[in-house]
Amino acid sequence: MNAKSIQVSAFVVMVVGAAALHAAPKSIDQLDTYRQQGIDQADPSHGRQLWYATANQRSCTSCHGEKSTSVGRHVKTGKTIEPMAPSVNPGRFQSAKKIEKWFMRNCKWTYGRECSTQEKTDILTWLAGQ
Repeated sequence: MNAKSIQVSAFVVMVVGAAALHAAPKSIDQLDTYRQQGIDQADPSHGRQLWYATANQRSCTSCHGEKSTSVGRHVKTGKTIEPMAPSVNPGRFQSAKKIEKWFMRNCKWTYGRECSTQEKTDILTWLAGQ
């Protein structure tokens, strides 16, 4: 193997490794709490479905935007909402208290009810992979 081949191989390994790290879902401590409450499995595809589901002419995307990696804007107040995806907003989902506060408000506003622990788990798991 010559020096050029070694450099190319090293570059490929770095790129693949970086892609794997980026693709790995971020750990969210609140998910451990939900597991302790009896949630055995998370379904990120169901979380995605809930994110885009419309109820009462509202969805999560109404304020957070179509892409969880983009900045959103509250439909009533116009307030900027930082991206939900931890991949672009690493500070997201650091406080269990804030997670529960915002699930309570947003589920009631969007769906007209509280989200179940399973739904919260599914949504957080999907967002963690974004």
